[in-house]
Amino acid sequence: MVIDDSLVFREVISKLLSADENIEIVGTAADPIEAMDKIKVLKPDVLTLDVHMPKMNGIDFLKKLMAESPMPVVVVSSVSGNVFDALNAGAVEFVTKPTEGKKADLFGKELIIKTKIASIAKLNRESGLKNTEKTLPNVQKVDDVFVIAIGASTGGTEAILSVIKDLPENTPGIVIVQHMPAGFTKMYSERADRICRMRVKEAQNGDRIETGLVLIAPGELQMKVKKDKNGYYVSCEKGEKVSGHAPSVDVLFHSVADAVGEKAVGIILTGMGSDGASGLLHMKNKGAYTIGQDEKSCVVYGMPKVSQNIGAVRVQASLNEISRVLIEYLQKH
Repeated sequence: MVIDDSLVFREVISKLLSADENIEIVGTAADPIEAMDKIKVLKPDVLTLDVHMPKMNGIDFLKKLMAESPMPVVVVSSVSGNVFDALNAGAVEFVTKPTEGKKADLFGKELIIKTKIASIAKLNRESGLKNTEKTLPNVQKVDDVFVIAIGASTGGTEAILSVIKDLPENTPGIVIVQHMPAGFTKMYSERADRICRMRVKEAQNGDRIETGLVLIAPGELQMKVKKDKNGYYVSCEKGEKVSGHAPSVDVLFHSVADAVGEKAVGIILTGMGSDGASGLLHMKNKGAYTIGQDEKSCVVYGMPKVSQNIGAVRVQASLNEISRVLIEYLQKH
């Protein structure tokens, strides 16, 4: 079911989704009030939802929907930080509306893929952000520098925050790949920086990896960890998609394995596909400690499942326990 106050976009989205033989449009709505009535009758499997609408905005609608009739939602909106509010409220995925720089055919392909992903997503997962803070001990000073690498896709924006939000300021440097378009990674980094105890920023080419700092790979660039006489730093450059993505978790993890070796920790979180699995296995084979999110707490148990199946994961943990598992490992090493 398509919800958008623009008649043009309702028709465009309906036409693009209907082009796939496995997707049926059961109805449309011009605002959340109309949508609520139609949902009860039409019982759709997935909703596409605009954020800016009359009578009730998309965020408030999402909160009401998830409380009363939870179902997978794909946000289809213009480039805006409101997308992260929607994901926090329960949306599974988001697609940016086409602009001059984004062609309709690419928009259509992305919309179809993410609608199908949403159809298999779990909604009864642990919340990515909770009002209660975790009490985590400070990391004791270690002789050698650790690097923590995290990779995620669908459901990852909230899952990542759940892991890093309460980590103490003296946690070793963290590098992250979250599958996200250019522009959104900067907004996401700024949002995370306001929430987390550690500093968070969108990575720039040459940034040093430092204690208390989280670097998030920029959208459309491949991020690698490299080593010189002064320690570790990141390179962020244009490159071919790897495992279907730029940034790619595999690219990051393989580079961490080669540059850092046994002084690294790799964490694979919720997401569709297999990106990160081979890189995590390479990290494990180089002596790194590897953690995989368990099936129950994943929005989509794809990337962690493949990683688990190929033997890349040393320990599985629920989303709300991963930060504690990480700290306990660092305390011992």
